[in-house]
Amino acid sequence: MGLEEEIEELEQEIAETPYNKSTEAHIGRLKAKLAEKKEKLERQQSGSGGGGGYAVEKTGDATVALVGFPSVGKSTLLNALTNADSEVGSYEFTTLDVNPGMLQYKGANIQLLDVPGLIEGAASGRGGGREVLSVVRTADLVLFVLSVFEIDQYQRLADELYENKVRLDAEPPSISVTKRHTGGLSVTTADGVDLDEETIAQVCREYGYVNADITIRENLDIDRLVDALMDNRVYLPSAVAVNKADLIEESYLETVHEELRAHDIDPEEAVFISAEEEKGLEALKETIYEKLGLIRIYMDKPGRGVDYEEPLVVSEEENTVGDVLQKLGGSFEDRFRFARVSGDSAVHDQQQVGRDHELADEDVLRIITRK
Repeated sequence: MGLEEEIEELEQEIAETPYNKSTEAHIGRLKAKLAEKKEKLERQQSGSGGGGGYAVEKTGDATVALVGFPSVGKSTLLNALTNADSEVGSYEFTTLDVNPGMLQYKGANIQLLDVPGLIEGAASGRGGGREVLSVVRTADLVLFVLSVFEIDQYQRLADELYENKVRLDAEPPSISVTKRHTGGLSVTTADGVDLDEETIAQVCREYGYVNADITIRENLDIDRLVDALMDNRVYLPSAVAVNKADLIEESYLETVHEELRAHDIDPEEAVFISAEEEKGLEALKETIYEKLGLIRIYMDKPGRGVDYEEPLVVSEEENTVGDVLQKLGGSFEDRFRFARVSGDSAVHDQQQVGRDHELADEDVLRIITRK
């Protein structure tokens, strides 16, 4: 029996097994085996000349992947937002390569990638989908571009990303596994964890953990436990742009809102745009900026004053003075003495701080170095 048949059998057994406490550990083992066999099949297909993916150099302060089915207007949107010149056509599969463009907004340089239109089965390699998805995995934000007339495309796209190990709008599972030489498996769970210790142990054994301390700090299901143990999942924020909004009647708008809610998308958070007419683009730029969690740091340069024209842009997750030193490069890290900060993160203007100080948006920062 080949791997594909084994995968089908496992999927069928999982689907046919009723989920309850008595079957939980069994289903956990099945899902662990299924994930491993899918990984093995993917490695085999990649090793048999299944394409090397698209070579895209990441530049700028952050990267956004425009994800959508063919002919939803991604290329038109890229051209409207950036200095790119992506080929535009009214037929499917106009974009056959990844086209980058640079969006300049609030001092940030945000790279946008117009990836070839995804189709169902992309995660299995159909239509070159695996190469496309490999680019999406390297992005900092996934921007779904949907046609206002085909909102259902969202779920199909999200499913393809999930199959390719992309987890949207979620944090990595709060779990730690420390291997030991002896003593078997020791499972410690926080209050409120529904999975019983035997189920957790059974799943861990499927991944070769025989002697280990396993600590679970959140209430997770079997799928998130498998994600944690596989350790090759990518966790990305997402946003939704609803294109061709200029083509709908006002009376149809509530129907669109209902379709968005059916996919757990808040209509107030989705951005309605017309890439062709260049409408709604300012709101989209702001949404992209906010979802990326970027902050601007104005550098106070000795003898030249504060540079308000070209701020240093960092993420909210890498916002310490030490992170800034690393981004500046050169000899700043080695020669650093202290910094002076004015702005929302400071107790007072010109506060003296060290490497661990966390900066806020539009802080003014001066680096003091040894000569």
